[in-house]
Amino acid sequence: MNKPLDFVKRRTDAPPRFFEAEAAGLSWLADAHGVPVVSVIDVKPGHLVVEHVEEEPPTSEAARRFGAGLAVTHRAGAAAFGAPPDGYDGPLYIGNRPLPAAHEGAWGRFYARDRVLPYLEIAQRVGNVTDAAAQVVREACDAVAAGDFDDDEPPARLHGDLWTGNVLWSRGGVVLIDPAAHGGHRETDLAMLALFGCPFLGDVLEAYESEFPLRAGWRERIALHQLHPLAVHAAGHGPAYGDALHAAARAVLALA
Repeated sequence: MNKPLDFVKRRTDAPPRFFEAEAAGLSWLADAHGVPVVSVIDVKPGHLVVEHVEEEPPTSEAARRFGAGLAVTHRAGAAAFGAPPDGYDGPLYIGNRPLPAAHEGAWGRFYARDRVLPYLEIAQRVGNVTDAAAQVVREACDAVAAGDFDDDEPPARLHGDLWTGNVLWSRGGVVLIDPAAHGGHRETDLAMLALFGCPFLGDVLEAYESEFPLRAGWRERIALHQLHPLAVHAAGHGPAYGDALHAAARAVLALA
C-alpha cells in the first residue's frame, strides 16, 4: 500500500507569518512530550506541509491516553499568560483572526483584555451581539480583569483552539492539529473541548485529573473559560454564538 501523501496547506492571501505561527505552535506543543501533534514537513510564507494522519474511530482507551497526555502538555508551561511559543516573535492567529500576544502575570487581566474583548467588539459591530448583551459581557470581563477568578496556577502550555475538529483519532491515539498555541489557563483548553463535543469526553477528563488534578469548582467555571471561544465565533459565525456568549457572561456574573 502506498504511503498517504503529506497534507499541504496553501494561501496566497495568508497574513504575515500565518503558517509560521502554526508551525511554531506545533513545535512548541511537541516539545512538551504530551499529546502528539502532527509533524511539520515544510513551512514558508503562504505554504505549510504537515504529515498525513490516517484517522480511526475514537475509543475509550485512546481518550484516556489523550487526557493524560494533555495534562503533560499543560504542565510544560509557558513564559507568561498570552506568551507565544518559545523562540517565536511573530503574530499569532486563531482561525483566520489575529490572536493578541501578551506577557502578563495576571490571568484575568490577560483573558478579558486579549481573549474576549477584541472579538466582542467585532461581534457587536457586525450585529452578532446586541448592545445590551455586549454590556453584560463587558461587565463579566470587568470582574475577570479585576482578578475575581485568578488563582495561583502558573501559565499552562495551551493548544489554544482545542475544539473537536482539531483532535484527530488515529491508530496510535489522538493527534492534534491547527493550534493557536500560547500561555494561558489550562481550564480554557478543557472548556473549549467541552464546548463543541468530544468523543469519550468523560474518559478524557478522568484521565486528565488522574495526572493533573483540577482545582475545586472547575465545572462551574466552564462558562468563564468558554467566553473566549464563544467571542471568537460570535465575531464571525452568526448571532447564535452571540446569544451563547451572552448566556456564558451571565453565568460568570452569577459566580463573581
